[in-house]
Amino acid sequence: MTTARTPIQELESRFERLSKIGDAAGILQWDMATNMPMGGGVARAGQLSVLKVLGHEILCDPALADFLDAAEADRGLDPWQQANLAGMGRRRARAVAVDADLVRRLSEAGSACELLWRAAKDKADFAMITPALTEVRDLVAERAVALGDALGLDPYDALLDGFEPGGRAAAIAPVFDDLALFLPGFTDDVLARQAAAGPPLDLPGPFAIDAQRKLCRSMMEVVGFDFTHGRLDESHHPFCGGVPEDIRITTRYSGDDFMPGLMGVLHETGHALYEQGLPVDWRHQPVGAARGMALHESQSLIIEMQACRSAEFIAFAAPRMREAFGASGPAWEVDNIHRHYTRVARGFIRVDADEVTYPMHVIMRFRLERAMLAGDLAVKELPGAWAEETRALLGLTPADDAEGCLQDIHWYDGAWGYFPTYTLGALAAAQLFAAATEARPGIADGLAAGDFTPLVGWLRENVHQKASLMSTDELLAEATGRPLTTEPFKAHVRARYLA
Repeated sequence: MTTARTPIQELESRFERLSKIGDAAGILQWDMATNMPMGGGVARAGQLSVLKVLGHEILCDPALADFLDAAEADRGLDPWQQANLAGMGRRRARAVAVDADLVRRLSEAGSACELLWRAAKDKADFAMITPALTEVRDLVAERAVALGDALGLDPYDALLDGFEPGGRAAAIAPVFDDLALFLPGFTDDVLARQAAAGPPLDLPGPFAIDAQRKLCRSMMEVVGFDFTHGRLDESHHPFCGGVPEDIRITTRYSGDDFMPGLMGVLHETGHALYEQGLPVDWRHQPVGAARGMALHESQSLIIEMQACRSAEFIAFAAPRMREAFGASGPAWEVDNIHRHYTRVARGFIRVDADEVTYPMHVIMRFRLERAMLAGDLAVKELPGAWAEETRALLGLTPADDAEGCLQDIHWYDGAWGYFPTYTLGALAAAQLFAAATEARPGIADGLAAGDFTPLVGWLRENVHQKASLMSTDELLAEATGRPLTTEPFKAHVRARYLA
């Protein structure tokens, strides 16, 4: 005789099914970015739409509400089960706020717009995508209003909350304003110091793409990526996708400069380590997922910025770079390579920006997407507004749309409210890394030897294995002794660039 499942067991079963539907969508999205021919776009958009609607229907099933109510009355749940139940309720509340037809329309519009974005970016022609992006923006705004009405949130906050639970623009804006006051002058000071020292010696290319692939793979292994549960590919835009058991990392290479491709890979490897380190016992449950994108970004930036651009790691990596490209000479000495990896320069492209100027790219996007969502900025006016913000924050004027508002995929595939998490992640990365190195003084020596075990071990214990057991601020406070603040980031860049 089959024993009836308890309410929490029934919920866990339903959310496991929901998770696996999301896993399938993730692999399809990876394939769309890496392998799918352009002619498959319409079919793929339909497939993804069906999966998203199916997941939406599971969350909106009225029976789910009954099981949630019954489980909430269970006083025997442990802390993980309680946190899981809260995550389930949160996901259902967000789902029932949005009509299934809107989910379908937004999924299809985002997939179509993303494919068109690739062509528009190649041609540096924003006009060819303006109608499609306007449609996406309108659908996103409709979704934001529906979410906001249901959750008691401002429309922008309703979107932000989907990427960073508990994130609010009113809390982020003053943090960003503080950085916008600090960073331009600090950047001037760093650039003046660099100018006085003179430029580093050029690293002579070209750099064979196959050699770059091999170097990237070997560095991923050094950091701790498990290739029995993942792979490395190429796409228009670097990303980390797939599922924890099957992580799909992508990057892009240039024959003229190997550094962006390598650092892109190391950045995405940080994301992958987080996913691969999540608690297996809670796989497919809300509590077992990454807490939010601010923490996710912190994990990528701890690896890329805090660890892999450190003097200790460059001392380990430099001879391996020389070997990969069959290179020698003064330009390939450790100090010169380290100067390249800590070079600060105002530039147009966010994903290629250094850690000093990067937050200004994010602040600009935060301001622009809020304005577009509120209706204060028409989509067709985006290129001009983008140029204005770029001049104000970076002192630069984009030459065309490709190095302007077409450079990022996010808005075109419907990811609005995502950008702030990049800089929140940079702040959290500095704070976590400082706490880790204080708790385990051997981390720096480990990086110099190509041993990431002390660092990744601390992250596993204090971040990865916590998953979504607590809020971002609670996790940071437990791991570092305080909630998120800008001070560790400021201390880090001062020490690295002006000490």
